[in-house]
Amino acid sequence: MAHLSLLAPAPSSSSHVLIQHKSHLLLHFCPSTPSPSTKRKASISLTTTRASLSSSNTKASVLKEFHNGRALKIISGLHNLNKENVASVVTAADQGGATHVDIACDPELVKLAIGLTSLPICVSSVDPEAFPVAVEAGAQMVEIGNYDSFYEMGRLFSPEQILDLTKETRRILPSVTLSVTVPHTLSLPDQSCWNKKVLTLFKLKGGNLLILQNPGVLGLIEKATPTLAAAYSISRAVQIPVMCSSGLSAVTAPMALTAGAAGVGVGSAVNKLNDVVAMIAQVKSIADSLKLSTSYFPQEKGMGALKR
Repeated sequence: MAHLSLLAPAPSSSSHVLIQHKSHLLLHFCPSTPSPSTKRKASISLTTTRASLSSSNTKASVLKEFHNGRALKIISGLHNLNKENVASVVTAADQGGATHVDIACDPELVKLAIGLTSLPICVSSVDPEAFPVAVEAGAQMVEIGNYDSFYEMGRLFSPEQILDLTKETRRILPSVTLSVTVPHTLSLPDQSCWNKKVLTLFKLKGGNLLILQNPGVLGLIEKATPTLAAAYSISRAVQIPVMCSSGLSAVTAPMALTAGAAGVGVGSAVNKLNDVVAMIAQVKSIADSLKLSTSYFPQEKGMGALKR
């Protein structure tokens, strides 16, 4: 399934607030039976302090490679809470030359990832209220999606539902980098109707071709066709960075950038492999195809400090 994401800078007018007063996390900081005004003052004070820790330099770092048109995000999976697998995926992203890593929205996984890499960490969920605790744990970017696991349950997301989730996430986290996955089940006109004041990044997923007609390189291109078509169309309809995923490989990832995407996301091609060495090789193959410079990446931090 091909996915596309939109990334839009958080509104500068909201940069002084990170979490609004209605967040359930703030109840731990309030006295018993506080008045509404007391709650609001406490939350504003707390969130202002948190926001000061999230500097404009941090945001610029998170979005740097998207603005450069060459981001590579490695995805462990929305429901993947297996610490061993997530650690391997994070290590592969770090050692293989990716620019970002995407994990499930779990604070313990965020802490695990921080111990293994200095790459920007994105957390994914369809529950806006789950994001603040992960951000507090160190996540620098949040994403609404991915939806693949929900399709298996017969659950689809309408444009209205996705927009409501987006608005609620932005309300709770007004100054955090926000990516929203728009599923392949929506038509291209629906996918292009997004407000850049709400989003930071737009992620597109296109549909899979169930039966490939050709093997080898031609088959890889065929598999990526829906993603490439969506990237071309959506990148010309919005004013914020577009990231696409699903069905991409070392052969087709550069084509996505040429089509207009600012970055690509890779999930099952990496997280379904059996060992970390194979994962690193896969990430490196895609990073090399995008001509990513290893000089951009920080020194290795974990998993035996495997060398590239």
